[in-house]
Amino acid sequence: MTATAGTAATEARRAIVVLGMGGTIAGRAAVAADVVGYRAGVVPVAALLEGVPLPAGWRTEGEQVANVDSKDMGVPLWRDLLAAAYRHLQRSDVGALVVTHGTDTLEETAWVLQAVLQPERPVVLVGAMRPASALAPDGPGNLADALTLAADAAQRGIGGVWVTLAGRVFDARTVRKVHPMRLDAFAGGDAGPAAWVEAGRVRWLTAAMPAASADAARAARIDTVLAASVWPRVEWIHSHGGADGALVRALLQQRRAALAGGDADPPLAGLVVAGTGNGSLHTALTEALAQAAREGVAVRVTTRCAEGVVVGEGGRGGNIWPVTDLPPAKARIALALELLWRAAGVPVSPAGPGRRAE
Repeated sequence: MTATAGTAATEARRAIVVLGMGGTIAGRAAVAADVVGYRAGVVPVAALLEGVPLPAGWRTEGEQVANVDSKDMGVPLWRDLLAAAYRHLQRSDVGALVVTHGTDTLEETAWVLQAVLQPERPVVLVGAMRPASALAPDGPGNLADALTLAADAAQRGIGGVWVTLAGRVFDARTVRKVHPMRLDAFAGGDAGPAAWVEAGRVRWLTAAMPAASADAARAARIDTVLAASVWPRVEWIHSHGGADGALVRALLQQRRAALAGGDADPPLAGLVVAGTGNGSLHTALTEALAQAAREGVAVRVTTRCAEGVVVGEGGRGGNIWPVTDLPPAKARIALALELLWRAAGVPVSPAGPGRRAE
């Protein structure tokens, strides 16, 4: 019996590629009771997939991109992951990607993937809070949920980057790690979860956006990132009681030295400042930031609060710099990418949140 063109196209995209990056989900300890002193990034992704149930009609492929403790993530590893993800997303037989990853920097990697790739097919990041050697590891269940989510999103035509742990689903923009030990260590701030994975099914709590069409500049942005061995140097600091600006002045000294050829590290190019409350900044810190801006450093302001965003064009306290609704870790990445793309003459990514309200 000859399949119709539509059926053939559907069957051709039944692969979920699982990219292994390491982390606790791939960790092992000497004894099963140890869920603190384990070594992350030991178990290969092929072993993680053994025995994990697959969504009906789907198959998996595993690729080991890295096997590291995610505290050590950075530009070289992000570039390797982006290259692998981009390669597989261009395959007609791949419906979705799953990335196994450590939880420490999982939210940052999720945002890198969303900001750079803006994938039209779903990319799901998953990790664990207990190593694979634990008495009751959470990794296998989380990975099964990730495969379920990937298949469900692909069938619904939902793109973007998603994160799932402990049955909850978050989008790349809102997800944050909020606890160092609990199995449900992630939250989505004011937005909460986007969905739940329950008994092999996905229950969406908000309307997931259909896959967005790629804008004309996406390929250029991806090529620019993949070609860059380093990104513009962006540091992240906090405003706090007694914030006298000394750290900013020290960073400016580094910038001057690097620009003069006296420091081998990349010169400071940007600063993300997590302000108190509604983006307010200590007066002494504001003065130091003004000097940084005069010397060509890009400044962005967000809030150090766990929930909410800075309200008003400049927040409170006389802030004169652009405000971002991203939390500090992601705001740092966003500014580095912005500076990288602007230097290359490439339009900046309009990276979306991956969902909208009902």
